[in-house]
Amino acid sequence: MYQLEYLDLEENSEYEKTIKKVIETCFKEEKLENSKLYISITLTTPSKIRKINKEYRNVDKETDVLSFPMFEKNELEEMIKNNHFEHEDVLGDIVISIERVKGQAIEYGHSFEREFAYMLVHGFYHLMGYDHIEENDKIIMRGKEENVLNKLGIRRNG
Repeated sequence: MYQLEYLDLEENSEYEKTIKKVIETCFKEEKLENSKLYISITLTTPSKIRKINKEYRNVDKETDVLSFPMFEKNELEEMIKNNHFEHEDVLGDIVISIERVKGQAIEYGHSFEREFAYMLVHGFYHLMGYDHIEENDKIIMRGKEENVLNKLGIRRNG
């Protein structure tokens, strides 16, 4: 379901518990739990995520989460509809700056777990082909994100 890598960070079992329950819930909600898809998740530092952002997106700034999908939305929808998952395949990569998550949790008055779970869900839905540039798309994506967080019992100011 996922592979986890720490890039210039210590391993942390609390992070791993959150990742496991969030990704499992995302897969279940999108009916992917029986697929052979998996996500590559990298937890890292602000300087490393900035370097990755510059290298792959030509944006020279630090950010909280990066998502690199492997499929177009329509291609993925077709695979799901036809249950077309013969072999293991990566859904995409999510890179998260743990320091940024900690800072944003404080800034928004959330727990670390809530902010971290949101970054994972947000990244997951980008891998699924959702976006938030257009208002209509943003409403759909936010609804899916909130649905997963609510299923997990993770509230905004929790």
